[in-house]
Amino acid sequence: EDGATHQCNEDIALMRTIPGMTVINPADDVEARAAVEAAILHKGPVYLRFGRLAAPVFNDKDTYKFELGKGITLKEGNDITIIATGLMVSEAVAAAEMLKEDGINAGVINIHTIKPLDKELICKAAENSGILMTVEEHSVIGGLGSAVAEAVTECYPVPVIKIGINDEFGHSGPAVELLKEFGLCRDNIAAQVRKALK
Repeated sequence: EDGATHQCNEDIALMRTIPGMTVINPADDVEARAAVEAAILHKGPVYLRFGRLAAPVFNDKDTYKFELGKGITLKEGNDITIIATGLMVSEAVAAAEMLKEDGINAGVINIHTIKPLDKELICKAAENSGILMTVEEHSVIGGLGSAVAEAVTECYPVPVIKIGINDEFGHSGPAVELLKEFGLCRDNIAAQVRKALK
């Protein structure tokens, strides 16, 4: 159903290194439409990343405001902050809800623009929670996790736990099952948060 040759787990890393490139990875339909409009109006090259799977729509099209380079706090939390992008944002929100049952107050930030990165918001989250976790449908090398780790070393160094594709190639299979296999799901996010907080 989903061939390994069609899985792009290194594109964000590659695009981040191109000077002047803007890198956007929207989380749902509402955000995707707004991102396309922002890309049209932006002066300069833009890389828009779209996942294959349909993502749950959680943004309200009547009130949603998209701003290049500005992340969105979806949930405040002071035990840990989960920073997610694209398809993983809804999974991070679901994981935070699961963790609430354990008494863990996990914040969630949607980073739709990976370059330029909202360093101010990330540094504030680092100071507030003391530990960050990134979740991305991408290699843990060079993507959102790397960008976040680079940012906090400059302002407020804290542990950054990265959930993504480890240093390996993908393989063929049903997309939903592959996400679970690589730990890109709410259950694993919640499990990794519990482990980190121990």
